[in-house]
Amino acid sequence: MKRLVSIVFLVFIPLSIAAETLEWGALTVFILAALAIVPLAIWLSTATEEVALATGPTIGGLLNALFGNATELIISIVALRAGLVDIVKASITGTLMANLLLVMGLSMLLGGIRYKEQSFAPVVARVNASSMTVAIAAILLPAMVIYTSSSVPPAAISKMSVVAAIILMLVYGLTLLFSLKTHSYLYDVSQVELGHHEQPNLPLWITVLIIATIGVAFESEIFVGAVEAATAGLGLTPLFTGVILLPLVGGAAEYVTAVGVALKNNMDLSVSIALGSSLLVALLVAPVLVLIGQFIGQPMDLNFSLFEVVTVIIAVVIANVISLDGRSNWLEGALLLATYGILGTAFFFHT
Repeated sequence: MKRLVSIVFLVFIPLSIAAETLEWGALTVFILAALAIVPLAIWLSTATEEVALATGPTIGGLLNALFGNATELIISIVALRAGLVDIVKASITGTLMANLLLVMGLSMLLGGIRYKEQSFAPVVARVNASSMTVAIAAILLPAMVIYTSSSVPPAAISKMSVVAAIILMLVYGLTLLFSLKTHSYLYDVSQVELGHHEQPNLPLWITVLIIATIGVAFESEIFVGAVEAATAGLGLTPLFTGVILLPLVGGAAEYVTAVGVALKNNMDLSVSIALGSSLLVALLVAPVLVLIGQFIGQPMDLNFSLFEVVTVIIAVVIANVISLDGRSNWLEGALLLATYGILGTAFFFHT
């Protein structure tokens, strides 16, 4: 199903190029480019899975760590280079919300309707909860320093963010060491439900990985170029655009995968995708964007608004409470989706 969608949606790639070239309007370009990114993201995700399977658990795990959120990272880098710092920071908040509430919610709801109750290894939730607490502290502290100090120079916040970014990347490295080496037995997730029955064609999938990455970068340029004018025309704020729209475009592939395996009663893999992606964004993607911003002259810090920090805390706490017992049902999925809907509505009306 996922590959069929990716093939059908490929038609939007030439359409998006034509829309930009022939100047069909910012909104049309924005919609077509967003739809064009979806199949490329799916192929990028699929190629990563296939290459990871062919290269073994250790290298495969590293590849998943590097390319697991490649689409979101590429879009964010392009937006950062265009000076859309506020939208990039909002997209980090939105990606965490989407993974913890929307993806897990849909997976638990639809999987719970089909199987009544599903189970998964609670150790994944526990480890992710501990690591996410560190990430939340790093996101919360710059905002609290500003709110509790009489005067904080922007340069100080920038330096604090760089230090925090480096520490978070080190923490992510430790989580990789824990999950891939010292305690890898805790993370054994069956790949049967993904349809792997034979050794993948490594050269073919490496080629697909490269082409899909280039394609995502190309379409991201078109998408980001139209995002401000299009969303302004729709009456949407940069905050809502970053929190809701960008994560939906960039994370489409992993959302489909997580829900798909939940429907096949593999909640271990579904929860691992949702929580692992959240951890990757908080401990690696956000810090990398901070450092890249410093390098390209578009300084980005970890000083998120208090509203964004509170919403991330709410998402993490609710997701942790629901997932720590290692069991799920449709009601818990509905509760996660309800929380996402409430927070999304709040961001829509926030100015």
